[in-house]
Amino acid sequence: MRKNVLILACISILSFTSCTSQKTQDYAAYLFAYFEGSGELMAQEQLRFAVSADAVHWKALNGNRPVIPSDEISQTGGIRDPHILRGEDGHTFYITATDMFTRKNGWEYNPGIVLLKSGNLTDWTHGIVDLEKSYPEKFAHIKWVWAPQTIYDPEARKYLVYFTVRFEYDTALNFYCAYANEDFTAFENEPQLMFAPKYGAIDGDIIHKDGTYHFFYNLKSATYRV
Repeated sequence: MRKNVLILACISILSFTSCTSQKTQDYAAYLFAYFEGSGELMAQEQLRFAVSADAVHWKALNGNRPVIPSDEISQTGGIRDPHILRGEDGHTFYITATDMFTRKNGWEYNPGIVLLKSGNLTDWTHGIVDLEKSYPEKFAHIKWVWAPQTIYDPEARKYLVYFTVRFEYDTALNFYCAYANEDFTAFENEPQLMFAPKYGAIDGDIIHKDGTYHFFYNLKSATYRV
């Protein structure tokens, strides 16, 4: 895999626009992190990579096989919604993913997320954040922790991880956030409520453009029935 790769954060034109605002002359291609929800059961919901020269035509790497087995990095044995980010230093990469294996365990419960960090896109360190175990006072009745993403906070000089949370006793889908530690293996603090959409939402994506932060998300009614 070539070292100079322009990171595509997620499968949306918004992330593509954000990426292309960087200096592109030093980059050779786009890299896309994804998972699959069909095919052989035990090969589903694992991290995969694809590469593209134009962000339109894609080629799956590693023969479309997982690049990291989910049972080595997750608590449930599966991962979904991988989001990849190039760090501010230009050569460190961060991945967050939902720690969930629906094909084996169903959709009823997942308490956490997976954090991954690499300096070469090949060798990864990882951490598992289980909100229910790590923060039992606040998240004892967690039902879902979904679709985490990361953005760099230049004022705090830290990486902020944000994600959707739903509790067992409430159908609301709200966004929570916390700063990752330096190793990107855990949170520095208990996650706090970041934004409570009126009708609930998932799949949040924060884009910083011209001094303004723009927050995009999917309404729960349009994406998942709860």
